[in-house]
This record gives sequence, structure tokens and C-alpha cells, in this order.
Amino acid sequence: QVQLVESGGGSVQAGGSLRLSCAASGPTLSDYAMGWFRQDPGKERGFVAAISRSGGTPIYADSVKGRFTISRDNAKNMVYLWLDSLKPEDTAVYYCAARPYIFGTKSDSDYDYWGRGTQVTVSS
Repeated sequence: QVQLVESGGGSVQAGGSLRLSCAASGPTLSDYAMGWFRQDPGKERGFVAAISRSGGTPIYADSVKGRFTISRDNAKNMVYLWLDSLKPEDTAVYYCAARPYIFGTKSDSDYDYWGRGTQVTVSS
């Protein structure tokens, strides 16, 4: 099974940027659609972005559209989430997730493999 490790979180001021990385090990990453989710304490985990196995036609939550960009490098077994124009409400733990083959779902219950998360804190 694929194992996922996120990195790149940190503390930034509103308007700043971060790049989150998700390193995958195990089976070939190109067999998996990938997603990013986030969770604030006391809230449900919410969809952020997803990308297909080939990297085409990513999808985003409305709250991050135009500010965040998901990408992947299958040769390096890496998935990225670029966070620009950050807002305090983007503060959360960000999780990388993998789902075999099928792309297009925004439901966290459809993803089979998860990393442990990386904290993003945005101050006003």
C-alpha cells in the first residue's frame, strides 16, 4: 500500500504563500488519484483539491479556487499544493490522500490512504 508523508507547513502572515509537499512510497504513484484535505480543530475534514493520475484537470474547493494549485510529479512520487494569498481561515492541518485509479471525488471517505498531516497557520 502507498505511504504518504506531508511537509512544508508553517506559520505565515495573511497574504503569504507556502508550498506543501506529499512524498509517496510503495506502489507506483501514477496508479492513484491524489487529494488534499484540511481540518481545523472541532471541525470536519474538508476537501481542498484533487488531481487525476495523469495530472490533468484538477478540481478545487470554491474557497481556495484561484489561490491554491495542486500538481504532481509521478517520476518523483511527489504531490504538491501551492498556497497563495493565504487567509486566516486557511489555518488547519493539511492532509494528503490517495485513491486507487478513480478521480473526481471530493469526499474524504472515498480515499484509502492518508498522511499524518502538516500544520498551516495564517495570522492576520
